[in-house]
Amino acid sequence: MSIARRSVDERSRPAFKLCDSVDAFGSPAFAEVLSRELLALPDGVLPIAGEQGGLIDPTSLGVTLLSSRATAERIEVAVGVFFTEIVGGCSCGDEPFGVNSYKELRLRIERVDGATRGL
Repeated sequence: MSIARRSVDERSRPAFKLCDSVDAFGSPAFAEVLSRELLALPDGVLPIAGEQGGLIDPTSLGVTLLSSRATAERIEVAVGVFFTEIVGGCSCGDEPFGVNSYKELRLRIERVDGATRGL
C-alpha cells in the first residue's frame, strides 16, 4: 500500500486542471465527473491532512459534491473529502492504525482553461 503525506499549504499550491468538470457543469453528470477528476489527481495535490499528523492512504479517498455556483468566468464548488489517516507508533503494540477522517474543500475552477485553486 502506497501512503503519501498531503500538504495543507494551499497558497503555494500550483493550479491543477479540471477540464472535464468544466465541460460537464450544468449536466446531471457533473458531480460524478468532478469526483472522478479529483480522485485521479496525483498524491499530494489535494490540500488535505490528517488531524493526528499521520499519512493519508490514497486508496481510501472519496469525494462528494456539497454545493456549486457559477459565473461566466468561473465555477466554485464545495466538496467533502473522506479519507483514512494512517497513524503510527501510538498504540501499545506500536503498530500503525487507521483513523477515518473528513475535510471540506472549496475550489475555484476557471471556465476558460479548467485551472483550479483552493479557496
